[in-house]
Amino acid sequence: MKDIILRTENLCVNYGKKDILKNIDASFEKNKITALIGPSGCGKSTFLKSLNKTVEEYGGKISGNICINGSDMLSMPLQKIRNTIGMVFQTPVVFPFSIYKNMTYAPIYYGEKNKERLDEIVVSNLKKSGLYDEVKENLNMQASKLSGGQQQRLVIARCLTVDPEIILLDEPCSALDIKNTAHIEKMLLELKSEYTIIIVTHNLAQAKRIADNVIFMEEGTIVETGTPDEIFNHPVDSRTQEYIMYMKN
Repeated sequence: MKDIILRTENLCVNYGKKDILKNIDASFEKNKITALIGPSGCGKSTFLKSLNKTVEEYGGKISGNICINGSDMLSMPLQKIRNTIGMVFQTPVVFPFSIYKNMTYAPIYYGEKNKERLDEIVVSNLKKSGLYDEVKENLNMQASKLSGGQQQRLVIARCLTVDPEIILLDEPCSALDIKNTAHIEKMLLELKSEYTIIIVTHNLAQAKRIADNVIFMEEGTIVETGTPDEIFNHPVDSRTQEYIMYMKN
């Protein structure tokens, strides 16, 4: 029996008169990595951003249902949604502070004042991101001085400081080299024991390596869902077959 943590039913997103997502029905398993794949402009990032209502900040309108742990997410306070479902964007955005202040910003904002507890949050989440050993002697250094790959891991670590249940990642490795991509992938595989992860990626090899489930989208709809083996080796829909073949060539 699958343990479903997040589900969408008849999910639609439009910008004015332009329909971006059309009646999306999808479910996401707890403590699994789900990869969203498909051609550019098919709605992957919009779908991802709808799952914590970030899409509304860009002028999108959501209709349909999104349920988390069986509860209607769209009626929840935005703060609760963002605490439960964290988001990491394609380009890492570090705050113009030290590494330490980046890591304590959200916990302090939400009321944590105990210095020992803040130190624990910093250390534990930097360790989860695989960054701690690289920065432990320089926590007061400006975060902007980190490399691109380190900044992306810092942003992911910062996302974890509010104890989300779900992490959304929009092409987190697209600007990274092979070494930093490997760091991120290793981290995500370790993190899924504690978190549910949904990732948009154009890198089909990456989806094969880390995903438990794959959703193929085209023109604002879900075409096919399955395991990596099912989607990449035994696709049912001809549109999936054509996309996989096109990306291989």
